[in-house]
Amino acid sequence: RRAMASSVVRATVRKSKKKSQIYMYSFVFQTPSAVQKIKELLKDKPDHVGVKVGVRTRGCNGLSYTLEYTKSKGDSDEEVVQDGVRVFIEKKAQLTLLGTEMDYVEDKLSSEFVFNNPNIKGTCGCGESFNI
Repeated sequence: RRAMASSVVRATVRKSKKKSQIYMYSFVFQTPSAVQKIKELLKDKPDHVGVKVGVRTRGCNGLSYTLEYTKSKGDSDEEVVQDGVRVFIEKKAQLTLLGTEMDYVEDKLSSEFVFNNPNIKGTCGCGESFNI
């Protein structure tokens, strides 16, 4: 049985210029700002245990990441725990996230999660979709 999920926020993907040997074989490394933001988002949702990262076919470049609140770990989800924050990665997204840094960026005009991924070959102009 799949837990009902609701969208967290929009996510952008950027090609990372460097491959970190430390994180190359782990799924997602979260920056301190991403950890803090997820903690803030989950504070108001006591029945949710973390966020789930998925990948969907859409956009002008083929794939796009999704972020949703989740109440449970799916059977084929990979779990990443960092500083008390649980991130579940859907099976379909696991290979696309190897060595990826998940960041949360705020400026005067926007705030969003950004996936800095060294494996992507190209992104669309808006950064919403990518291909590997």
